[in-house]
Amino acid sequence: MTESRTDQLTLVAFMQASNVSVFSGSWRYASSAADYLDLRYYQRIARTLEDGKFDLMFFDDRLAMPSIYGNSPDEAVRRGARPIKLDLTAILGAMAAATDHLGLGATYSTTYYEPFHVARTFATLDHLSRGRAAWNVVTSVNDAEARNFSVDAHTEHDRRYDRADEFIDVVSKLWDSWEDDAIIDDRTTGVFADPDKVHELGHKGEFFSVQGPLTVPRTPQGRPVIIQAGQSGRGRQFAGKWADLIFTGNPSQAIAQEHYADQKATIAAEGRDPNSVRILPMVYVITGETEDIARQKEAIFLNELVHPQASLALLSEVTNYDFSGHSLDDEITDELVDSISGIRGLVQGVKRHLGDQPMTLRVLANHRATLLQGPRFVGTGEQIAEQMADWFNSRSCDGFVIAATHFPGAFEDFTRLVVPVLQHRGLMRTDYTGNTLRENLGLARPANHFADTAAPAADTTPAPLAAALPEAVGA
Repeated sequence: MTESRTDQLTLVAFMQASNVSVFSGSWRYASSAADYLDLRYYQRIARTLEDGKFDLMFFDDRLAMPSIYGNSPDEAVRRGARPIKLDLTAILGAMAAATDHLGLGATYSTTYYEPFHVARTFATLDHLSRGRAAWNVVTSVNDAEARNFSVDAHTEHDRRYDRADEFIDVVSKLWDSWEDDAIIDDRTTGVFADPDKVHELGHKGEFFSVQGPLTVPRTPQGRPVIIQAGQSGRGRQFAGKWADLIFTGNPSQAIAQEHYADQKATIAAEGRDPNSVRILPMVYVITGETEDIARQKEAIFLNELVHPQASLALLSEVTNYDFSGHSLDDEITDELVDSISGIRGLVQGVKRHLGDQPMTLRVLANHRATLLQGPRFVGTGEQIAEQMADWFNSRSCDGFVIAATHFPGAFEDFTRLVVPVLQHRGLMRTDYTGNTLRENLGLARPANHFADTAAPAADTTPAPLAAALPEAVGA
């Protein structure tokens, strides 16, 4: 495995099309903006991030309200625990119009959407944004989502990844179904495109039957950037096979270092260059003009804004288990963990973070709903830049997904106070250098599956580009 990698941080902003940030109490913070149903709200945030030279912003999504707790959405609605999730298509289009360089990503589920729909959505965004689209691939989390799509129960974990493997394979081929030079646009002869360079898939697999071709030509990036956040063994293997950016949730730097090394080895085992994939842990950043100001903010976020019922509603959502019959002081026993599918990794991660502290339902729930969920960088711009540099230089990450405590202030503070320090240290760009998201990330443009298989590479791809393309990004 080569030791070379970019010497600058990849910075991604984690967004919600919602009344809250990922921190579920953010709507109660005094300076949180309340116009989240207005496109201009998202455009303001996008312009702030572009001013801060972020690589990318991407939106989380769920396809249901948090309604596993008590078999009802009441607590989520009452406590503002992410009851609102807007459709992302219109938002991304508006943000593309408001920016020129910032990457734009969205979460779409492989469990409840279809490959053709997802391929067309992101290919269209990539064209309209001139090459800035990214797809965060998820398999969804719970029965509430299933019931919104005419299904009684959520599919078992490994079967969801079986479907996701076939799904992303089909999407990749749909993105490639037009070769780069398929459009001729000869108005004299009346020939618009070369049909020999527009390909049907004829795909018939276990989960999907897709004829193709896609109704959108090949995009500026070749294929949009792929983000994935699998934490389980199967999830890490899936990310190693497909992802360009891997979004992780590690509660401490020591765990992040272990995850980093393990995931890079998994990428190599999939036949890909580990340095072509960025591993980015989610972190909260709370900054102030002085450390005391930052610590005062931290105390408010940790202690005052999240209601316990909101914590339980969100824990039930992510584990697909109804905790309404438990007390907050109930201990998380091995028997309880064994009875809840998908909770073991969460519990193990939190236990390692807590050390000898007893694991109760209150503690576990708080890690899902408050700033305890991930690492916190707290302090002045200099102090936060120093913490980020330490993580980056110690091979704990290739950059960060910045989770906002509140919108838009958290990103405004970061851009104003932290970014100039990172730039001065040479850890961040001072301006965008590429035209597309892939170029700004330093990622190669993928080879076209059909161009590769239809003829020798030398006949279809310029030699300098062919030498730079990774083999395993595609089908």
